[in-house]
Amino acid sequence: MSTTVKDRFYPVKSIMVSQPEPADISNSPYHKLADKYKIKIDFRQFIKVDPIDSKEFRKQKIDILKHTAIIFTSRNAVDHFFRICKDSKIEMPPEMKYFCISEQTANYLQKYIVVRKRKVFVGERTAQDILNVIKKHKNEKYLFPCSNIRKDDIPSFMNKDGYNFTEAIIYKTVAADLSDLEHITYDILAFFSPSGINSLFVNFPDFKQNNTRIAVFGPTTAQAARDAGLIIDIEAPLPNAPSMTGALELYIKKANGLK
Repeated sequence: MSTTVKDRFYPVKSIMVSQPEPADISNSPYHKLADKYKIKIDFRQFIKVDPIDSKEFRKQKIDILKHTAIIFTSRNAVDHFFRICKDSKIEMPPEMKYFCISEQTANYLQKYIVVRKRKVFVGERTAQDILNVIKKHKNEKYLFPCSNIRKDDIPSFMNKDGYNFTEAIIYKTVAADLSDLEHITYDILAFFSPSGINSLFVNFPDFKQNNTRIAVFGPTTAQAARDAGLIIDIEAPLPNAPSMTGALELYIKKANGLK
C-alpha cells in the first residue's frame, strides 16, 4: 500500500532550506519559525551559478546594441548581463528600455545604471505581470539574458505572439557540491526550483525519501519533485499560506501536535 501525505505527519525537529542564509537572519521569517517552534533550520544553496565568459558569449552571435529593450527576471541576470557588457566594452545607450519582473529587480539595476534617467518598466512579481507590461510595447527588439536552465513562460509568449525577441544565455545553473551532507539527515527538505531537485539527485543518486518530508514552492518545482518520484508533503503557495514559511508553519503545527 502506497504512503499518502495524510499518513506522513511525523514530528519536525529540523529543516534544510535549499537557499543561501538570509543576509539579515535575525529578521528572517525562518528565524522566527525556528525560535517559535524550537526547531533547527539550516540553509544551503543546492545550486550554483557559473558565468559564461565573453568568448563563449560571442559564439551565440548576439549583437546586444541591436536591441532596444532588455528583460530581467533576476539579480543574477542583471549581474551577468552587465559583466558581459563590461568585458565586451559595451556601454548601454540612454534610450535602452529595461523590463524587470519585480520592483526588487528594478531597484537592483541601480547598481549599474541611474534608474531615474532610464526607461524602466516593472512587473509586480511574476512573469505574467511583466508580460502584461510588454504587451504595451510590441515594437521593441527584446533581449532576454538568462541561464541555461530557465522557465519557458517568457520565451513561449514572445515567440508565439511574434515579438522581435532574442534569448541570450549569460550564465549556467549547475548543481552545487553537497557531498559533506551525505550522512546528515533533516526532517524536511525545502525546495524552490527544479534545479534544486536535480541537484539533490546529482549529489545523491541513491537518495531514498523514507520519512523525510519534501516542501516545494511553485508548480514547476512540484512537478520536478513528482517526476523524481518524491512524495510532496508541503506545497506552497497556498491560499492560506502564500509563503514557504507559512506553509511550513501549518505543517509543523499539525505534525508536532500544536494548536
